[in-house]
Amino acid sequence: MSQAEKLIIFDTTLRDGEQSPGASMTKDEKVRIAKALERMQVDIIEAGFPIASQGDFESVQAVAREVTGSTICGLARALDKDIDRAGEALKEATSARIHTFIATSPIHMQMKLRMQPDQVVEQAVASVKRALRYTDNVEFSPEDAGRSESDFLCRIIEAVIDAGATTINIPDTVGYNIPLQFGELIRSLRERIPNSHKAIFSVHCHNDLGLAVANSLSAVANGARQVECTINGLGERAGNASLEEVVMAVRTRQDVFRCDSRLDSTQIVNCSRLVSSVTGFPVQPNKAIVGANAFAHESGIHQDGVLKSRETYEIMRAEDVGWNANRMVLGKHSGRNAFRSRLQQLHISFGSEEELNEAFARFKELADKKHEIFDEDLQALVSETRDVDERHAARLVSLKVCSETGETPTARIILSVEGEEYSGKASGGGPVDAAFKAIECILQTHSNLQLYSVNSITSGTDAQGEVTVRLEKAGRIVNGQGADTDIVIASAKAYLHACNRIVLPAERAHPQTGEV
Repeated sequence: MSQAEKLIIFDTTLRDGEQSPGASMTKDEKVRIAKALERMQVDIIEAGFPIASQGDFESVQAVAREVTGSTICGLARALDKDIDRAGEALKEATSARIHTFIATSPIHMQMKLRMQPDQVVEQAVASVKRALRYTDNVEFSPEDAGRSESDFLCRIIEAVIDAGATTINIPDTVGYNIPLQFGELIRSLRERIPNSHKAIFSVHCHNDLGLAVANSLSAVANGARQVECTINGLGERAGNASLEEVVMAVRTRQDVFRCDSRLDSTQIVNCSRLVSSVTGFPVQPNKAIVGANAFAHESGIHQDGVLKSRETYEIMRAEDVGWNANRMVLGKHSGRNAFRSRLQQLHISFGSEEELNEAFARFKELADKKHEIFDEDLQALVSETRDVDERHAARLVSLKVCSETGETPTARIILSVEGEEYSGKASGGGPVDAAFKAIECILQTHSNLQLYSVNSITSGTDAQGEVTVRLEKAGRIVNGQGADTDIVIASAKAYLHACNRIVLPAERAHPQTGEV
């Protein structure tokens, strides 16, 4: 595939996706997702914003060390300290990229940066040159390009390409553009900038108006050869362009697009499930490509057509995006080796035998409640096992709830905290509310419940319920997840998980703030 025919996929799930409120990931979770992206043959993985916190630095460092099949990228503002920190985090990467940016729209330059245009150009050029000390793969983004003046964009982009930038990313930072306008912007920049042929043009679109994928595709049709996107469209506010939708739109409509990615699309569904499990952000059933109903047909006319010829109502094969995976493999009589083998097939590994043994014990408990164990159950089980591996975390020992018609529901709970057991009792508007209040009686986090969401992991009346709880305290937002065949217990697990996270210190800075 020639350079003109190759569409580079730049995944920013670990960086921009993590900026979704409550979607913060641990270092181990980031590595786990990065390995899944590597298996999917994503070209570039933006692993984080190294200067944001020590945790972010260590996460980028770990991903750079563990992943060899994809280029690992670190984000840096156009500041010396940011670029040096990114260079240090990427030192062990087989292939590294530094992505530096500075705002270029009038409102951002005036209100946020408080800089004159000449100063912005000077700082952008200096940042690219400094990044070249660490790698010859440097990407530059004029932040809020979608609202920037075209003449100024041409000026600053020409200058940074002369300075050595090899990729120019045009971000629609606030999701303001529409497809016709955005595609024309990309075409115009490529035509007007004298040295545009020396760099690959990229796009990074946000979904505030629901147009992120459409804008990205319009840009590709007008010569962009890199798209920055996330799994499931994860991201701050309304999210980013969805990787799976961009990739499959280009691949399905080769009559329109003169390029394609190298992505192994059969890994899409598994990667989608992993990101959903780690972040606690469920995938809506009617989500394109990865939603549970994406290839389901209820209409009699549709069913008849598909039975006669799949192409009558399906423009792509479910198998091509990973829906043909062998899902049900284990039960209560399955042994430890079968359990380990299936986890290996799902590319799930453990750092120690102790972790594996704990996961297997949870599997046996689940198998006693649920006859058939699906891959989705295993993903949830393993995520839960790792999430409670904190030395000082409170753990659920027992929960008893009483709920009957005409009576106020009550809950009695016992938690273990650093080896000591504590009990609490509370009443509430329902059994879940009572359980949450009983936990709060013990832990006294004084946090605010912002979201309570329940989803079925698999089908059937014995399916595990997966609960997501979002808590807020003093401006800090965290998600908690829990899974169980008993939805009240799953809810208590999720709330407890969120409580454990809310007490951890928040050190991470937002990449678009002016100071760290």
